[in-house]
Amino acid sequence: MLTEKLAMSNQENLHQPLLRLGLDLGGTKIEIIALDQSGRELLRRRVATPQGDYKATLTAVSGLVESVENELGQRGSVGLGIPGAESAGGLIKNANSTCLIGKPLRRDLQTLLQREIRIENDANCFALSEAVDGAGQDSDVVFGVILGTGVGGGIVVRGRVLAGANHIAGEWGHNPLPIAEEETLPPPPCYCGRHGCVESWLSGPALSADHARHTGELLLPQVIAARGDAACEATLARYERRLAKALAQVVNILDPQVIVLGGGLSNLQRLYANVPLLWNNYIFSDQVRTRLQAHRHGDSSGVRGAAWLWNGNQGKTGPSCSG
Repeated sequence: MLTEKLAMSNQENLHQPLLRLGLDLGGTKIEIIALDQSGRELLRRRVATPQGDYKATLTAVSGLVESVENELGQRGSVGLGIPGAESAGGLIKNANSTCLIGKPLRRDLQTLLQREIRIENDANCFALSEAVDGAGQDSDVVFGVILGTGVGGGIVVRGRVLAGANHIAGEWGHNPLPIAEEETLPPPPCYCGRHGCVESWLSGPALSADHARHTGELLLPQVIAARGDAACEATLARYERRLAKALAQVVNILDPQVIVLGGGLSNLQRLYANVPLLWNNYIFSDQVRTRLQAHRHGDSSGVRGAAWLWNGNQGKTGPSCSG
């Protein structure tokens, strides 16, 4: 029985120096990192993600684990960050890598690797990494934000990922943008099928689309940030105000000590000065102590967070924390 084999495997691990292996299963690449018990990076490598091929994806993930363990001569715990979530029934949902949807990914990997696997949404892994030894270190409540091709979020409370009853905790990107101003114009469509989601205003493509709506010129976000002319400045000002409104709703509900930004748009340094000045207008408090911080680990945070799913206080089976 697999359960008995897993139990035996876990007992064996108690008597071995234990690596923490983290994997980030992305749409274009699969990355693995090996950490020692102190969090020191020992090894990192990546391979291309097999496109649209679930079985090949399983083989690629298990192959990376086996090759790293062979190279380092140790067996490790395995945590995996995915662009989606695991349902209560153990099947993958809400994944932009569509070949994963409806598949028992954790069960299949446990069969291949003969050990317990922990799986979390990639935004949750980002938040966990930054909470453990990143920009949110030593904070009780950390909200991690991804501002990139999409908009995601993750919540960590006292070092523990909060997944929630429906395993969607932190999915602020699919709430409507609050407090209408010029957003009373027809809201943009979101890939989820709704209109006016935070993601449809605050992702990288949304920033470009907003600039095009106002100027007729479609530019990449980094070009808008670098140009410095009046039209680009106006676009960035609109973006900052919308981000401040959206994050204010998070503060009003969650009241985190730290909000950590990741993703490509987190490299806009002006956000860290301007957004906290603006969010005071929308937060229900006369004094706001929440800090807005840039990530410490950058693109490494997701894969590091997957490794930290085995930091001793995450859930023992299934999704790493219940609501």
